[in-house]
Amino acid sequence: MMPCFLQTEPTAPLMVPDSIQKEQFHRAYEMLVNLDFSEVMSGFLEEAIWVLVKLVVALCFYFVGRWLIRRVVRLLDRTFERRQLDVSLRSFIRNTAAVVLTLVLVLIVVQTLGVNVTSLIAIFSAATLAIGMALSGTAQNFAGGVMILMVKPYRVGDYITAQGQSGTVQEIKLFSTVITTVDNRTIYIPNNVIATAIIDNYSTAPTRRVDWTLSLAYGDDFEAARQTILRLMEEDERILKEPAPVVWLTTLAESAITVSVRVWTGNSELWDVYFEYNELFYKELPKAGFHFAYPQMDIHIKNEK
Repeated sequence: MMPCFLQTEPTAPLMVPDSIQKEQFHRAYEMLVNLDFSEVMSGFLEEAIWVLVKLVVALCFYFVGRWLIRRVVRLLDRTFERRQLDVSLRSFIRNTAAVVLTLVLVLIVVQTLGVNVTSLIAIFSAATLAIGMALSGTAQNFAGGVMILMVKPYRVGDYITAQGQSGTVQEIKLFSTVITTVDNRTIYIPNNVIATAIIDNYSTAPTRRVDWTLSLAYGDDFEAARQTILRLMEEDERILKEPAPVVWLTTLAESAITVSVRVWTGNSELWDVYFEYNELFYKELPKAGFHFAYPQMDIHIKNEK
């Protein structure tokens, strides 16, 4: 048997009778002819007035909200100052509160204008997710900033060393820590890096130890050198009497004896003491008969006949 295929006729487009088209046209024409221009203008003016009213109300909400946000931020500042809250944490909370309150204000203003806030929040959430995925490093910096403010390994004004950089902390931002070096350079260190790095904080203790290493020549009287060094320091009020200064003979090197001098002083006076006594040792020890050693080699010539 031969296969049998069904053939269908192509469906003809739906035809609207001319009578119905004419009826619709006449009906629209009658509505247009009978349209009252005054009613149209009246409705347009009512709608325009209503839109204007909503715009004025939204602007009022905006300006009043901005004023309230400023008042709240100032109140937080006074409260934090009265409670002596850390400066960096105070700045972080103030900025975060200002951003959150501003977002709430924007949502209120947009809703007053008649925009669907639910759909706007959904769009904002999706955009935030996309931006967060694209800026994962920035999010890590933000998390690092929060961790620093919570753990407080350093504060504004501390002198620290981190990531190979040394300087005074000027500001702890949401995404970076700003430090100023001794030669007045400003360095920004990402918070996600510094939060997990080894940090040397030189400002946590009120006192610091100062060390010098001196090389004296063999043959110099070490005990006399010790007394001379201690005598140079005993009248200096910047050098603490407790713990007392110490002078030790630490190494018998090839060309010299190595003398270590250790004293304690105030944190803010460390570098002044260090550099001043470098100069003082260089000037006064030779006057007292001591000699600074330097690498040398003795050569003995033996004449054999």
